[in-house]
Amino acid sequence: MKNKWIGIWDYTVILTYCSLVTAVVGIIVSLSGKGHPYVGALLLLLCGLFDTFDGKVARTKKNRTEMEKQYGIQIDSLADLVAFGVFPICIGFALYRRDLYDIQEIDLRSRLAGVPMWMLVVVSALFVLCALIRLAYFNVTVEETQGSGVDEKIYWGLPVTITSLILPSYLLIRHAFYVHHINISWVYFVLIIIIAILFIRKFKLKKPGNSLIYWAIAVGAIEFIAVIVVWAAGITG
Repeated sequence: MKNKWIGIWDYTVILTYCSLVTAVVGIIVSLSGKGHPYVGALLLLLCGLFDTFDGKVARTKKNRTEMEKQYGIQIDSLADLVAFGVFPICIGFALYRRDLYDIQEIDLRSRLAGVPMWMLVVVSALFVLCALIRLAYFNVTVEETQGSGVDEKIYWGLPVTITSLILPSYLLIRHAFYVHHINISWVYFVLIIIIAILFIRKFKLKKPGNSLIYWAIAVGAIEFIAVIVVWAAGITG
């Protein structure tokens, strides 16, 4: 029986769909009320976990058609743009909203709250643009280099998924300063600029092997627990 629906709906793409849905929920939650950047960080870590295994799960299906393979590549990059391009920016603006709230409620000075909004918008737009360029470039080159045996073992530039580990780490560092009434929220957008440049800077980065992937998962798990503890403390939102 012919498929009555557009797209692919089997298990090979379920984790990619989960990553996208988690990112959308994270965007909404992060920007709700006075801003919830640490809840956003938890959901960003989940996006990273889904992305770690989506390709491995897809490759378990041995009889995938060429169309299914190409669909998987395209849908993965589209989901990544939302999860690791747009979502991190929303976490940044959640920080901005949280800082405005803190200034009003507990009179804590924030350099981020004093940054002109247009500047944050420009930085945010550039970050998403760089993520888009990188993902589009990857989609094009992956077809050209398939089977070459060389470029399949390396990344060109920094993968967008790395934001799922870097940004929660920053938020934990921010909390350590925050409890001593030192607000470094403005560093988030500086970090965003650096990451955006590395997205489109053409340098070789060896793809991680299984052992490194497992280490990354362990680090992500530790970050997840730490962010829950920080968020539950109710100090940083």
